[in-house]
Amino acid sequence: MSKEIKVERIREGTVIDHISSGQALNVLRILGITKEYPLTAVTVAMNVPSPKSGRKDIVKIEGRELKGDEVGKISLISPKATINIIRNRGVVEKRKVSLPDIIEGVINCANPNCITWFEDTHSKFRVERRDPIRLRCLFCERVMDQRAVVNQF
Repeated sequence: MSKEIKVERIREGTVIDHISSGQALNVLRILGITKEYPLTAVTVAMNVPSPKSGRKDIVKIEGRELKGDEVGKISLISPKATINIIRNRGVVEKRKVSLPDIIEGVINCANPNCITWFEDTHSKFRVERRDPIRLRCLFCERVMDQRAVVNQF
């Protein structure tokens, strides 16, 4: 006996698809979506079968389109995610997140002695590995793995 649960399509908003499995709750944290979030439908599917990646997470947010800095932060924890903008129940824009080779001013260096904590300087990291992410601070050479990046949000 199998049961199927259907999730209604959203009218206006954003669907974030192909999120790395287990990262949906971190995406919600990046977007500031908590239990106090305004009365808007938010759907989260975790560990969903995917022909491309084996397993994935999906987040649907009614009534909200993501800003560029939010998309950039999502790329740090899920570099293969796709963003679908929905209007009038249809996809009007579909784009993959992109992780640049250099990340600047988005997260802080994990090294409390890094110059970026003391000077009026934006942090700057070189991406050494994309999935799972590994960043190297261009000021102090501290390496940050995915866990350290996620802890920033």
